[in-house]
Amino acid sequence: MSEVKVNKISPRSGTTVTLGDSGDTFTGSQTVANAALQGSGQITINGQAVALGGSITLTTETRPTVSGISPSAIENTQTSVVITGTNFVSVPLVTAINSTTGAQFVADEVTFTSATSITAKFTISVDASYKLYVENPDGNAVQTGAILTVSDAPAWQTAAGTLGTFAGGSNIGTITLTATDSTGMTVQSGSLPGGITLNSGSGSSTLTGTESGASADTTYNFTIRATDAEGQTADRAFSLTFVFGANNSMSFN
Repeated sequence: MSEVKVNKISPRSGTTVTLGDSGDTFTGSQTVANAALQGSGQITINGQAVALGGSITLTTETRPTVSGISPSAIENTQTSVVITGTNFVSVPLVTAINSTTGAQFVADEVTFTSATSITAKFTISVDASYKLYVENPDGNAVQTGAILTVSDAPAWQTAAGTLGTFAGGSNIGTITLTATDSTGMTVQSGSLPGGITLNSGSGSSTLTGTESGASADTTYNFTIRATDAEGQTADRAFSLTFVFGANNSMSFN
């Protein structure tokens, strides 16, 4: 194979220059200025025709974002969750995705409040942590990390009502209050008798101490709140009664 190197081929005006035969391959390169391409053809970008050498302004898509939810922990019964963020469009599709199995639960109902707030009602039967997927009607969407927890709230095992009747000024011993999944208990309303202390614990808490402060028959009413690891709560109302008899020495439990 022979090789011919030239810097320039200048055909005479009105003549045709032929290089090689049919099937031959030529390799070379040349830079063509945009101005030389104008008017010679067009391409299509995102469905829009653009002349060679021309330009267009592409419209950027706006995706929704999620900045937070409330509440972040719900039970298996239908619950409304407020989702805050940006760029929501009426009305988005909202889906909860199990972060372990990938199982999906589409929201029962979605209410559009504004571009920064929507409310989704979920009925999710499986306890787990969930990601949220929010898709606007135009197809733009966002998927969060695991930000929603589905779990059972504390369930009281100790019956509501009286915890006993005691002689005024007596020691009540140890009264145990139990609620499943509870990680701690607090006095939500009312007040404990003087000298009586709530000792918060996981699963069970206790009331102990010696009553002080009352001088006549008194019933103390109070509400104890059990809280679980996800911040879910359950309240229960109780009472303690102290009586002052002739010898002030009887206690009943």
